[in-house]
Amino acid sequence: MIKIKNAFSNKIHHFSPAQLIFTFYLVAVVVAVSLLSLPVARQEGADWSFINALFTAVSAVSVTGLTTVSIVDTFTVPGIIILAFVLQFGGVGVMAVGTFIWLLLGRKIGLKERRLMMIDQNQSNLSGIVKMIKQILILILTIEIIGALTLGTYFLSYYPTWQEAYLHGFFASVSATTNGGFDITGESLVPFAKDYFVQFITMILIITGAIGFPVLVEVKEFITHKGGRFRFSLFTKITTITFACLITFGTVAILLLEFSRFFKDMSWHESFFYALFQSVTTRSGGLATMDVSEFTLPTLLIMSGLMFIGASPSSVGGGIRTTTFALNILFLYHFARGNKSIKLFRREIHEEDLIKSLVVLLLAIFICSSAVIILTITEPFTMIQILFEVCSAFGTTGLSMGITPDLSTIGKCVIMCLMFIGRVGLLTFLFILESRQKPPKYHYPVERVIIG
Repeated sequence: MIKIKNAFSNKIHHFSPAQLIFTFYLVAVVVAVSLLSLPVARQEGADWSFINALFTAVSAVSVTGLTTVSIVDTFTVPGIIILAFVLQFGGVGVMAVGTFIWLLLGRKIGLKERRLMMIDQNQSNLSGIVKMIKQILILILTIEIIGALTLGTYFLSYYPTWQEAYLHGFFASVSATTNGGFDITGESLVPFAKDYFVQFITMILIITGAIGFPVLVEVKEFITHKGGRFRFSLFTKITTITFACLITFGTVAILLLEFSRFFKDMSWHESFFYALFQSVTTRSGGLATMDVSEFTLPTLLIMSGLMFIGASPSSVGGGIRTTTFALNILFLYHFARGNKSIKLFRREIHEEDLIKSLVVLLLAIFICSSAVIILTITEPFTMIQILFEVCSAFGTTGLSMGITPDLSTIGKCVIMCLMFIGRVGLLTFLFILESRQKPPKYHYPVERVIIG
């Protein structure tokens, strides 16, 4: 037994940071399956096979929201609280939660732990990483508490008891802030399709979770900053502008495409809020105020593209991320103009970041295309239903055209892989293949290759 333990410890010791992060998320899925499968968590007679348990756990850890079972009909109140805990764990990241536990225990956080935090939060610098993790936890918990109290109090007019109202408020706040996409209404936010206050608060929570933790930290520092000029980082500027542009584009596109169709007999404010909410939720939210399958094909294709892009780096969301999309667009523009470098806000984009953004985009297209091909073979659904499901899973969004419960076992496994990859991040997923071999000390002659 001791030999096995030592062998395992030695194996773990030789793991790269990316491999450790990947392993930690796998362990988190196992723990989630165990917790959600507890008898106290499930209602009697609920359909809870192993594949359903695994699918729900992966969806919760990856904060996606796709589910093969009805949450409200499957889980008891303790089960709903456990699910909210798993969403919290998956949303802020395993290393952020680990840091919180280490700090509570008074344990010193060493260089290895800091490197793991850096990888988990998609950062490129060790400096100030522990301080940033503390700020992230405080900010997210504060936002969730405010959201829970606001929605819980408002829900007193919807539910017969204060316990039920605040339970719904608590879960809705956690689900929206972590972009989990789960609901305990049984109908997502369809019951609140005419309630603009609930929609507004939910959109604010989704945006705070998806826009990126470093952005929230910088905004907090800007508000508390005294004296002198405050400078936002290039990351915050690119992320915020791209995020806002994507939401605006999605809203306008949905309004125009559905103007004479789904929105035909609606007032301007009903159409606007339907379009705005569905645009915001494609950032990785997963909650919906309507059945998205009622939209036309062009709208569904645009929503699929928005979900493929996903949220910002170092956030609760998945996808290729907003900065990847922005850098690829900027690269195409400047390359077409013959520019050798990209200059933005009096700063120059690092060449390595451009290479990473292109690698992420190509890898994402390959993975999602492969998933679509596999699902067209194994599943009896239309191409748009499959594409929408794949983009939703990869972007850890959670929107669906209603095919998730009817997927085959192979189909569910494919979607689980997409959700998991979307949560850990494509670069982390790619770096699990990283070799520790020393770089070669020689180079071959360089030769040009004809392109295009």
